[in-house]
Amino acid sequence: MLRTRLCELLGIEYPVISAGMGAVALARLAAAVSEAGGMGTIGLAAMGADAARAEIRAARELTARPFGVNLLIPFIGPGLIDAVIAERPAAATFFWGAPDDFRDAIGGLKAAGIKVLWQCGAADEACAAVAAGADAIIAQGIEAGGHVRGSVTTLALVPEIRDAIGAVPMAAAGGIADGRGLAAALALGADGVVMGTRFVAAGESAAHPRYKQRLLRAHASETTHTKLYDIGWPDAAHRVLRTAVVEEWERAGRPATGARPGEGAAAGTMPRRDGIASPLVRYSVMPPAEYMEGDLEGLAFYAGESVSLVREILPSGEIVRRVVAEAAAIIARRLAPLAG
Repeated sequence: MLRTRLCELLGIEYPVISAGMGAVALARLAAAVSEAGGMGTIGLAAMGADAARAEIRAARELTARPFGVNLLIPFIGPGLIDAVIAERPAAATFFWGAPDDFRDAIGGLKAAGIKVLWQCGAADEACAAVAAGADAIIAQGIEAGGHVRGSVTTLALVPEIRDAIGAVPMAAAGGIADGRGLAAALALGADGVVMGTRFVAAGESAAHPRYKQRLLRAHASETTHTKLYDIGWPDAAHRVLRTAVVEEWERAGRPATGARPGEGAAAGTMPRRDGIASPLVRYSVMPPAEYMEGDLEGLAFYAGESVSLVREILPSGEIVRRVVAEAAAIIARRLAPLAG
């Protein structure tokens, strides 16, 4: 059912990948998606080498099926790529950097049998990633939640990148949360999809319950593309829900960093391995996670425009199965008959 080049490349049953969302996409979510036949991804942002090893091993305890890790380039610390190579997940995704700078890393990962995906928001970066050795491309449209590198919609970007990279496997990301989105992505030339917002609201996600409930009530029109949440990662565009903090900043005239309302105010705490709570401040890059405590309203509630389609918290396996079944039905019952 819907077996594509992406499935063949990654050794998965269905062309559905969960995004490697920092702080909320951990071993439990990745393993659950993989167990259902898709490919789960662990977000390694802000993890050191030892923590990454532990999270990969935790996922392997939960599933024998292929799963991947996400390497957010501005957060790649010493030894992280070596740790990934040593642990050998099925795949590694790079995001937010220049492909040519990572030729050696890509080569090292591939030599260890790890497939390399490169996420980007423009055709020229996709071509550069293929030239640098990437096995597959993730084309991320501006509708996506979380950090967004490009400025083109998924609808326009996917066919443009397909034309640019030829037969290289490609997944589409941004604005996709159900089987209709998967069917549309396949029609545009993608070989599968990456979904983030839909899996934030999965039972196995490490997102804070308040974050999940906020997603269930939200509409696409309540998201905004901004650079507001920059403590920890400056000058990086992202899409979030328009919370009270966002609205307060807008009413203040959108002042620059250093002059924003409540800047430096506590937004919660996050536990550390040494048992000491690490403070989180308003406008932090961190999203609210279940292991954080405090008000949390000053943190980033990342969400894509597909949030309008997220209306219930479901187990990850059920999400994968529903998406694939709906896409298959659309193709068979609606699209195929149109071809006469």
